[in-house]
Amino acid sequence: MLGDPPFEPRVAAASLSGESDADWARATLPHVGAAVLGGVSLDEPTRRASRRVVDRDREEFLPSDPFAWIDDQLEGLAEDPLRPAVNVRAASPEPVGRAAGVCADHDAILEINAHCRQPELNAAGTGERLLREPHRLATFVAAASQRSVDVSVKVRTEIDGVDLPVVARQVEAAGADVVHVDAMDSEHVVGEIVEATDCTVVANNEVRDRESVEEYLEYGADAVSVARPSTEPVVLERVRRATDAWFEARSATP
Repeated sequence: MLGDPPFEPRVAAASLSGESDADWARATLPHVGAAVLGGVSLDEPTRRASRRVVDRDREEFLPSDPFAWIDDQLEGLAEDPLRPAVNVRAASPEPVGRAAGVCADHDAILEINAHCRQPELNAAGTGERLLREPHRLATFVAAASQRSVDVSVKVRTEIDGVDLPVVARQVEAAGADVVHVDAMDSEHVVGEIVEATDCTVVANNEVRDRESVEEYLEYGADAVSVARPSTEPVVLERVRRATDAWFEARSATP
């Protein structure tokens, strides 16, 4: 079902570990309607895990005060014509609620990371581990939604034993507004999630051109997001053009 996403145009720049800050977001203009900063590890368990990830040469955001960093980055985007979002990781709901409060102050989307594959972060209780513990994930969503903020949940397909449409219904019941799906060569799952929930569904993974955009939109996605090529304006322009054209054609059809 085609919903009304909380941003226009219906293209987002997806977070890149250690790269997606306000300057990166600004560079995606004018091709996107939203840009997801982060991911940001909020509490000591996830920050310890992030430090171990950095030790093996992965980029991470590790400011001394993650909440002040979020506030500063969002303030830096206050005059820019895009809807910012912040992808966060935590081992418990309370820091997620606190980050959601900061996002609410800036009319930004709070995105809960149920997506990261890094073993250190999963051991800390965040990332894709939350998909295996959907009742716990729902408590994170509830903590954020209580702050009157749009809540997105970033998920990943192809995890053994995880039924994503069921997870989508659970997070929707807890207050999620958006399900951001990394389809991982399982594009059909986007359609299954669309059928399962009234949340806005944003499709991600290998979004590069008209063909990839149209495949996800034909499955019912409300928007698409671009990850690694978000630093390539020519790709963003191509995706924006294809997305606009698809929705214009649909709106012109009686």
